[in-house]
Amino acid sequence: MTHFDEVADTGKVALVTGAASGIGLAAAQIFAARGMCVVMVDVDRERLAAAEAEVGRHAASPATDVVSIQTDVSDPDAVQALEHAVIKRFGRVHLLMNNAGIQPGSSLFGPQANWDRVLGVNLMGVIHGTRVFGPGMIAHGKPAMIINTGSKQGITTPPGDPAYNVAKAGVKAFTEALAHELRTTEGCRVSAHLLIPGFVYTPLTANGRTEKPDAAWTPEQTVAFMVESLGRGDFYILCPDNDVDRATDEKRIAWAAGDIIENRPPLSRWHPDFADRFKAYLKG
Repeated sequence: MTHFDEVADTGKVALVTGAASGIGLAAAQIFAARGMCVVMVDVDRERLAAAEAEVGRHAASPATDVVSIQTDVSDPDAVQALEHAVIKRFGRVHLLMNNAGIQPGSSLFGPQANWDRVLGVNLMGVIHGTRVFGPGMIAHGKPAMIINTGSKQGITTPPGDPAYNVAKAGVKAFTEALAHELRTTEGCRVSAHLLIPGFVYTPLTANGRTEKPDAAWTPEQTVAFMVESLGRGDFYILCPDNDVDRATDEKRIAWAAGDIIENRPPLSRWHPDFADRFKAYLKG
């Protein structure tokens, strides 16, 4: 088992995508505070520059240990160029956090552009990052980790934003396959982990709000929970929030799987013939 303390240590290198705000920024701050060299990646150049300065305040040597590189993770050539730049600067990567995500909203028969962008960033961004950086992380032989940010929406797939659900369901399936591949590769010291946040107040989820809702966790709380879970070696990092505890999440996930096992209609939680039954199950 790869131990988090072996990876998140002084002089080791962390790369975080979607690092200009939210969970990615909070993670970059934590990694810098632990003495890691941090590569911050985002598509928004202006916000990324401000975030780099913020993370630099947590680093012992910000001028040398923290760098930001503007990259569109949906572009495989851009991710390949990113890898070349990072290896030239730092030599190797020990922690890869594929976290970049967008949520413009989608509907089944809505604009194709929304589908293309969400799948390109939220799913293919994770795949590109893993496939480009993963072989080098295996080859250098040191303890390493790949953390992919998924979503509960990729597990219970609630109605309302199908492109986002499809992308995050794909991240779950991809990261599970990755974990199997890594653990069956002889001599591999890289582990895979799936971060499954709860309700987190970030620019992605703010929806015009300027104050954190009581139900939401902060990005810092989410990253602290992630670090604790990684310390235990968890693959599924299922985060609660101030409104939903783990027991509720477990019941929702089990009910979703039960749709297949019991041959119920899909998304039966929201089906008029099963809604009351689900509510009773949740209380029971």
